[in-house]
Amino acid sequence: MNRICTICARAGSKGVKNKNIKILHGKPLIAHTINQAINSGLFEFIAVSSDSEEILNIAKSSGVDFCIKRPDKLASDHAAKLPVIQHCALEVEKLTGKRFDTYVDLDATSPLRTPQDIVNAVELLESTSSGNVITAAPSRRSPYFNLVEEDKNGIVRLSKSSNNAVNRRQDSPECYDMNASIYVWERGSLMNNESIFNDYTRMYVMPEERSQDIDSDLDFLIVKTIMENSL
Repeated sequence: MNRICTICARAGSKGVKNKNIKILHGKPLIAHTINQAINSGLFEFIAVSSDSEEILNIAKSSGVDFCIKRPDKLASDHAAKLPVIQHCALEVEKLTGKRFDTYVDLDATSPLRTPQDIVNAVELLESTSSGNVITAAPSRRSPYFNLVEEDKNGIVRLSKSSNNAVNRRQDSPECYDMNASIYVWERGSLMNNESIFNDYTRMYVMPEERSQDIDSDLDFLIVKTIMENSL
């Protein structure tokens, strides 16, 4: 199997200013993900996509193979994730003249994964007939028990109903939070779909302590605390 890893990190951030280059445990945030990709030993090429020269320079010094400049239309607050990954992968295909068996995207804002998590997610894809694999963690809230929605009239209801009464969260169907950590595709599934989910999507479950995604200053503090107490 030949494999490629993409890491997509734009300059703008609403929750944490310059979060992709913010120093975390002695190095820029994005460098943690680059190191995990390298240490997994899986990839023929690792590429970083960004609209920021500073991010691309950090990526280059951290050992990636390709630094892909992202077009402005894919760098806005409203740009979807999947077209960004597709663009980066296609650019690497042009530069190398190759297509790959497995395409992996790692989110730079989820630095607590391990190289073994990457290996396990890839193995799940390559050992099954799935088109892609996402990663998730067991959810603290259940749409059948304590996750609610408010309608246009201000009336609150459970997000999801059940045929049977759910009196305890433990009795509700198992639910998971996508942790935005690892995405794995075979090429056709990546290039021919407009959604992360398809009829053959599978899930690799990670524990909560490795599933923190940085979207706010509080998230950053949580990740920093976990790193300082575990590394």
